Amino acid sequence: MPASPSTARALNDRRALQLLQEEGPLTAGQLKTLTGLSRPSVADLVERLQGEGLVAVVGESGAERRGPNARVYGIVAERAYLAALDVRTDSVAAGVADLLGRTLAEATLPMGEDVPTEQAVEAAVALLERTARGAGATALHTVGIGAPGLIDPATGELRDSSGLPAWHRRLIAVLQERLSAAVLVENETNLAAVAEQRFGAARAHETFVFLWLGKGVGAAVVLDGKVRRGASGGAGEIGFLPVPGTAGLPSATGCDGGFHSLVGDAAVRALARSHGLPGARDGAAAIAGALEAGGRAEPFLDALAERLALGAASVVAVLDPGCVVLGGEMGLAGGKVLADRVEARLAQLSPLRTEVRAGVLGGGAVLGGALLIAREAAQDELFAPAL
Repeated sequence: MPASPSTARALNDRRALQLLQEEGPLTAGQLKTLTGLSRPSVADLVERLQGEGLVAVVGESGAERRGPNARVYGIVAERAYLAALDVRTDSVAAGVADLLGRTLAEATLPMGEDVPTEQAVEAAVALLERTARGAGATALHTVGIGAPGLIDPATGELRDSSGLPAWHRRLIAVLQERLSAAVLVENETNLAAVAEQRFGAARAHETFVFLWLGKGVGAAVVLDGKVRRGASGGAGEIGFLPVPGTAGLPSATGCDGGFHSLVGDAAVRALARSHGLPGARDGAAAIAGALEAGGRAEPFLDALAERLALGAASVVAVLDPGCVVLGGEMGLAGGKVLADRVEARLAQLSPLRTEVRAGVLGGGAVLGGALLIAREAAQDELFAPAL
């Protein structure tokens, strides 16, 4: 059935907003060309969007031709403010952006292991509030939160996981209670994968596996452009993967003995020490130091690549993603040198051709991914056809 006039108008409005988002500010003439609408229809469309506070005149165009300059229309960036939190076991980072995705403010707060739950929660909430004020955000429309652990696919809530601070779950509940904004929660590794796909190493790939290499270890599975979370939200819990070379096997309550025991932060530092490279504050620093050390650090880099290839080979055998991205702080530190070593060793372990790339966003990918999902959710609501 043909769309009713009101439905057609709403769909045209959304299409115009998408074009303004993707292409930047446009004149009415450019909107006419891109949408295929008549000039009167575009004029009505622009008037409606201005009336809704979504579009405004942001400049003029046409100085190179005779006659009056054409008005240039753009999305009102201040129509909605977005926020993100990257919640780690030992810190929390906050970021605030506008509707165009421009980051306006960021801040980070360390969080000690011995800080009481309520004190940690209040400190994290205060960090978000200060960051929003610093960005000039009078009210937040949507907040995206990245956290380690399992996100229940049915409820969107962070599940109670062993080894994670109690303040994580309490913080999310408090934000949902206090904020008028929508609060979205996603696994940190999934968010980092979203950011690497949009802005980083996986931009050319609709299907890939992202390995998070930080204090903990995780994976995100992206198939046909979508993050796949699994039946319980646990797809990618690669730290629990049984692999050769560990002292035992993982269990339902702990990943000691799994892949985490080979490539987690503590394991990488220990591996560096065993190869005569002591003193690194974390795994990323150990890898960076090895790259600076030159030839004497080659055995360490080869041993680390061997460990990473073991886990990657298991994932590749099941999913055949064609591309594996080494992300997080350690993936960024290792860069192409480490990625190339892992790719070469993986080619010896698997008959499936797989490119290995180094992530380019590091730990900041989580906050970036959280802002992305907040922005997309806000746009879905604000740009939705009013049918």
